Order: sequence, then structure tokens, then C-alpha cells
Amino acid sequence: MRKVTKAVFPVAGMGSRFLPATKASPKEMMPIVDKPLIQYAVEEAVAAGIRDMVFITGRNKRAIEDHFDKAYEVESELAARGKSELLELVRNIIPKSVNCIYIRQPEPLGLGHAVLCAQPAVNDEVFAVILADDLIDGDPPALRQMTEVFERHQSPVLAVQQIPREQTRQYGVVKTEPVAGNIERVMGIVEKPKPEAAPSTLAVVGRYILTPRIFHHLAQLKPGAGSEIQLTDAIEALLAEDRVLAHRFNGTRYDCGSKLGYLQATVAYGRKHPEIGDAFERFLKTL
Repeated sequence: MRKVTKAVFPVAGMGSRFLPATKASPKEMMPIVDKPLIQYAVEEAVAAGIRDMVFITGRNKRAIEDHFDKAYEVESELAARGKSELLELVRNIIPKSVNCIYIRQPEPLGLGHAVLCAQPAVNDEVFAVILADDLIDGDPPALRQMTEVFERHQSPVLAVQQIPREQTRQYGVVKTEPVAGNIERVMGIVEKPKPEAAPSTLAVVGRYILTPRIFHHLAQLKPGAGSEIQLTDAIEALLAEDRVLAHRFNGTRYDCGSKLGYLQATVAYGRKHPEIGDAFERFLKTL
């Protein structure tokens, strides 16, 4: 019985839709209330029982490494000031049992290439891929839902949701057949199809559970849509030899790669924040 013990976080992207905010700071470090997007993603992986976090980084991404590293100066200052609650918060950003691995992606050649860069750390194990700018508020967390599906079926799993047909150009879109409940079998997948050519309106969003066989297909690929190595194309090749499942997760997804989605997430998480939620709710009613 194979289990998912590693998660890959492709964080080398430039974040051009949020310039100038991302000129010198990674988009994954943009906060939703008081935690950066990448921390929400790592917490979701931890909740799914994953302990090895593999970050595929690029230039100007050092802040991500620093965030998950020990901050001696900050901890010393908080301790000296007697701010014990904040000190514990900083010390416990991730559990001590979690192992962080950083691999540099030398060129921005697409999501598929970023995943391929993780092969030395993943080796022959099953692994998850999490896109931090897809923030999913689920109970249980979306990735935990998916790992449970994988453990039952022992097949790769893609997170999917319905989208408006006019948005198919922005996603990988799947053709499926029902299996049981909110699980379907992927019969075909297309990267960023035109609305009139899309096989459905069921889109893959930033969560994947993949077997190591995907590396073989990624290594064979030539650049596809956008002149990049597309993970979607490798999954399409995988369909010829393995069953791939689509999981309609329970939860709300916020596309924090867009300004509107980022603002929506900020409002939603601000309203339920234990410290300022009530005051923020009262403020929103005054608008």
C-alpha cells in the first residue's frame, strides 16, 4: 500500500500579475491576513500527513527559505521582550518533524519542468504537487481528501472543479467518466483549450498526486502551450498506461494568482480570523 509522503511546491514563477509588489518579493510570500500563501500550502501538506517538502525555487526566492528557517535574531528579540505567544508562533511555523528541501530551477520552462526538477528528491515515491497561489479552504483540507482517495485506489489523482466555459483557456481541462461519488476517471486532458474546443468545463486546479512514472513522460516532452514543458501533456501520456482519477474536492478555492481572487481570499479569511474577525465584519458592514 503506497502512501504520499512528499510534496513538491513549484515556486520559481515570477508573479508578473502582481508587479510591482513581486518585484523583489516572491508572490508565494504575499500574506492572506497574517500568513503567507506558501505557509497555507505547507500546512495543508502537513495536515495530509506529508513530512518532506520539496521547494522548486528560482532567483529572488530566498525569502521562502528564510521563512521556514530558524530566525535566531527574531526569536532572541521576542524572548528578551517577554512576547512568549509570538515567540511560539515563530518557532512553530512548521512542525520539527518536517524536512524542507530546496532545488533551483535553472530556467522558467514551465510547470512540467519544475516538477521534473524534483525527481532527485522524490526518487521512486508517490508525491503531491501543490500550487501555493491556489488557496483552498476545505474541511478536511483538500490534499488530505486526495490522499485518502489515492490510498483507496492507488492511482494518480487530480483536483478538479467546474469553471465557466469562457475560462477554459486558463486551465487544463479533462474529459471524465464517473467512478463513484465525487471521483471520476480521466479519459482525456487538454491544456488551455479554446472554449469551443474544450472537452468539458471540468478544470484541473493546483493539487495533484502523481506516481514517479510521470518523470519518464516529462523527460520525453517537447515544449507545448506557451513554449513550456506542460505537466498536462505528461499526464495525457500517462493515461495510455495508467488509470488517473479526478477528484471534485469539498471546499472553496481562491485563485490568488489573480488580483480579484487574492482580494476575495483576504476578505474571506479576514472575516473568520480569531483575533480580528468580528471587528473586520463590522467594518465591512459600514462600506
